[in-house]
Amino acid sequence: MKIQIRKHLFPVAFAAVILSGLGGCATTESNPNDPFESFNRAMLAVNDGIDVVVKPVAKGYDAAAPLPVKAGIGNFFGNLWDVLTAVNNLLQGKGSQGFSDIGRVLINSTIGIGGVFDVASEMGLEKHMEDFGQTLGVWGVDEGPFFMWPLIGPRTTRDTFGWAVDSYMDPVWHIYNDNIALRNSMVGVRYIDLRATLLQTDKVVEQAAIDRYIFIRDAYLQNRRSEIRDGAGDVDCKMSRCY
Repeated sequence: MKIQIRKHLFPVAFAAVILSGLGGCATTESNPNDPFESFNRAMLAVNDGIDVVVKPVAKGYDAAAPLPVKAGIGNFFGNLWDVLTAVNNLLQGKGSQGFSDIGRVLINSTIGIGGVFDVASEMGLEKHMEDFGQTLGVWGVDEGPFFMWPLIGPRTTRDTFGWAVDSYMDPVWHIYNDNIALRNSMVGVRYIDLRATLLQTDKVVEQAAIDRYIFIRDAYLQNRRSEIRDGAGDVDCKMSRCY
């Protein structure tokens, strides 16, 4: 059974950066992609205030839930997100990955008992993580100014629009649309499970950053540009453009 890292809701963007090793040392120089820095710093404070409530709940969940339960929950939501990953891979022209993602969903939804078990990975079908913000980047849409939003966290303008599209397409909001209470419960469980997976990154951010806001911003931007290029260097940028 494999534990999957999910991408969305406010802490995940910067945590993905830390987990991928792209954090590095943040610069204290002004970033031309951040013309709304004062607003963004205020929103980071808002998110920190929200996390005062969310983090203890995530800690309680992390301590109380057995590892197999947490792995199963993560796999379940990861399987749902594989649907969006498949769509975005196909939109990006990565047919083999897109069809592989479709295969993952079919296998994990059946043999994996609704996605609770990641059987597809054991069978050699690699898990990918793609979203509509990345798809827009591959199509050549500029990233635009950086924003720190309440709840959803750091986003470029392009990624903000991409997040809105992904959220609209999110299977959780549609599968359980006829049962509002169940749907909201599923969203809450996913949010807390996601936050719990990021608890170990908190100290890394605090210890590595002279200015925590700049660290998060610069690491996020580096990571997103790398994701759009699939980790390739500038000379290999898709669409002959570098972001």
